[in-house]
Amino acid sequence: MTYQPATLTNDLNTLPKLPAWVTVGSAETPETVAFRSGAALTVLDQLITDPRHGVPIKLLANRLALKAATATSKLEGRMAREADIRDAYHLTPPSDVRGPDGDLLGFCRDAARLRLNAREWQAGLRSLIGHDAETDVHTWLNAGFARARKHGPLAGCAFVMRCVLEADDRAERVACLLSDVVLARTLNWPSLLPITGQHLTKAVLRDLIADGQGVEVKVQQRLLQSVEDTIQISRELARRAAALQVVVPKLRAKGSNAAVDLFFSEDAVAPSMMLSPMIRGTTIPMTDRAARRFCDRLVELGVAQELTGRPTFRLYGIAP
Repeated sequence: MTYQPATLTNDLNTLPKLPAWVTVGSAETPETVAFRSGAALTVLDQLITDPRHGVPIKLLANRLALKAATATSKLEGRMAREADIRDAYHLTPPSDVRGPDGDLLGFCRDAARLRLNAREWQAGLRSLIGHDAETDVHTWLNAGFARARKHGPLAGCAFVMRCVLEADDRAERVACLLSDVVLARTLNWPSLLPITGQHLTKAVLRDLIADGQGVEVKVQQRLLQSVEDTIQISRELARRAAALQVVVPKLRAKGSNAAVDLFFSEDAVAPSMMLSPMIRGTTIPMTDRAARRFCDRLVELGVAQELTGRPTFRLYGIAP
């Protein structure tokens, strides 16, 4: 899953999308959920595994990580806003403590960086969850994979969530993480995307543990909604990335290509920390003033937006 700019003729109409007959109506039975989820996952798989569609995968993963962190914060009872979580992570200097909101986003971003086609992916998973639960995690994942093979990917996701929460009903972030692992491994994705927790609620998860009548279908409905949302986000980010690619030749600042690359991977760019005094991931210097002017130039060109509305401590992201 690597980023390749879409052709200049690409727009939302040329990208894979869900047909109307999938999105219209409700999915109230296991059969209709399985049918609709199969169609939705096929479209999503096409979008993110074929580089010709131009979906910026790193940017998508980080955008989904923020959404996952916001949803998980609600599941854990903190109810932090997306903007607060984003600020806690992106505006905290590396040497400072980010706090629970920033750490939660860091957890979701680290999860999205797990390379599931690498030999050491399980070691990376253990480093996120903790070695104490290693045996249980192995058992839970195998159960989820088996369920997915028999009843479909979303059934496997719901089942592994139940396994985790039956052992610890406060382990919502772990339940969502393992659910994302089951989805990604079942679809043979090289890395996971933080998808499945976006529309879950504490009440739904309580019912899942209690094994209420029809609750697994309700959980799968919410997972399906998350998949459908991810399709829309992927299509939109492909369009935005193509628009950003068009204006690159107009940028004259030193290091502009490297700076633009950050916008293809980060959903929030802090000029004073990510572009100055050196463009992150490079040895290219950029002054604080030049970094702010560069970001403002992208806004003027209509391909970036300022995210905070503040006069200072600003963050920029790819424009709608």
